[in-house]
Amino acid sequence: MNDEEIKDEIRKFALQNAAEHEGQTRDKTILAKIMGNVPELRQKAKEISPIITEIVSEINQIPLEEQQKEIQEKYPELLEIKKEKPQKESLLPALKNIEGKEIITRFPPAPNGYPHIGHAKAAVISEEYAKMHGGKMILRFEDTNPGTERLEYYAAIKVGMDWLGIKYDNVEYVSDSLDVLYKKADQIIKSNDAYVCTCSQDSISKDRREMIECRCTKQSLEENEKLWHKMFDEKGFKEGQALLRFRGNMQSGNTTMRDPALFRINTKRHARQEQKYKVWPTYDFAGIIFDSISNVSHAMRSKEFELRKELHHTILDKLGMEKSEFIFFGRLDLEGMPVSKSALKPLIENGKVPWYDDPRLPTLEGLRRRGIRPEAVKKFVLSLGLTKNDTVSPFATLEAFNKKIIDSESVRLHMVRNPKELKITNLPSSEFHLPNHPTVELGKRTVIVDDSVMIEGEDAKDLKNGESIRLLGIGIVKITDSSELTAEFISENAENIEKKIQWVAGEPIKIKIIVPDQLFFGEKFNDDSLKEVEGFVEQAYLELKDGDEIQFIRFGYCRKESTHQVIFTHK
Repeated sequence: MNDEEIKDEIRKFALQNAAEHEGQTRDKTILAKIMGNVPELRQKAKEISPIITEIVSEINQIPLEEQQKEIQEKYPELLEIKKEKPQKESLLPALKNIEGKEIITRFPPAPNGYPHIGHAKAAVISEEYAKMHGGKMILRFEDTNPGTERLEYYAAIKVGMDWLGIKYDNVEYVSDSLDVLYKKADQIIKSNDAYVCTCSQDSISKDRREMIECRCTKQSLEENEKLWHKMFDEKGFKEGQALLRFRGNMQSGNTTMRDPALFRINTKRHARQEQKYKVWPTYDFAGIIFDSISNVSHAMRSKEFELRKELHHTILDKLGMEKSEFIFFGRLDLEGMPVSKSALKPLIENGKVPWYDDPRLPTLEGLRRRGIRPEAVKKFVLSLGLTKNDTVSPFATLEAFNKKIIDSESVRLHMVRNPKELKITNLPSSEFHLPNHPTVELGKRTVIVDDSVMIEGEDAKDLKNGESIRLLGIGIVKITDSSELTAEFISENAENIEKKIQWVAGEPIKIKIIVPDQLFFGEKFNDDSLKEVEGFVEQAYLELKDGDEIQFIRFGYCRKESTHQVIFTHK
């Protein structure tokens, strides 16, 4: 590179950085950027340092509007939103046994609660594998536990999948096809690989624990068929009086093989089937049968089911059915944010959290309401890869993915808390044009300032007589009286002014800012996990739509929820 090319490269980086930081940049910052981005100059740090200092000094004297204009004219590529390079290789490991197969995966939630980040992991991984191989994905509702399912949960899962952008090719409801499962039960009884057990639950648990064969195993095939039909009879067995059990191996070191239940009686009302059925399959039976019938090639499962692999393969072998390739993965939790229903439900019932869309929760509704983008959730999940280890991730990791997505779309606005009036003399104009974004063309807004602005109470406390500060979007003012809060306009720009303050003018809009924090520290509930902050924001806020993301300068990213309320997303 010749001298002119070097200067041009330095100027480009300096302009970009200054435009991103309200018109000011530093020579050390630009030196670091040059060293990181221009390999041929890495050995010339001493030679180019004086050039950087000179160019930085010159650019810091140029008003922000002129900086942006020069970028538009000379370096328009800096205004383009950088598109992420498509990943050549997936972060997920390659699937095994794919030769000659149509790849079909499934996401099988039980509709007994609101979907959360753990559901997102299972759905995203299943969809990603299907996409990688041009295959299909099934959304299957494993709704075989009457009394726990509710129609709102079915709907919430579908809404969550739509929000995540998960594309599924088919929807299955296990409860719609119980007759298919009953036929498979008939088959496994006829082959003498299952029997009806009428022992008490305590007795069953004791026998399994002590590896003692159940007395019911001595029943004949005819007796088992008769008892099986009695389970369906309205005048037959009652709930808890009979189970259909698989004839496994009571001596097995794998406890799941010790004659597990395949069907049980449940007379509670079902959300979709009402009281149509009383005999319901367990997960050990229903899930694997449906995988085989639906030609699922690869079934993603949480690692808690890994012990059941032997049982599931044995059942399928007895029925002569095809087996899916099982892929196991660990749980995903966010630090201090419980995901299990057993942890979430008491929080709701005890009034510590109002509902499942609370922005402190890792439910998909909570994340959406907080301002987390579905693309961020997907990238976050895939970045973790596929591991059997349970993952407890700091929320900040998800925040980092989200910030990359929302930053270029978030309108910058001024907001102040505990406002104090600062009177200013010698203002060059009563009309100021503020960019809605420092580097992306999101337009400008015009703000009318008479002879005063409102600044944050904390900023007002720190002002000193004779001190020069930068009022963002106005320029440099000198404090003439820190007690009376008066100042004098000095210039549009100046070097070495480190203190930068946002402000609002005219008739600002009073808003409530909901600030969520970590719910738990260890086992202790954080009573200060949800705060409300009163803020005053400029009139341009009213032009934004509900759901729009904003960055309040020197505060953080927030999602507009209504005319008078926003939810803090993250810094």
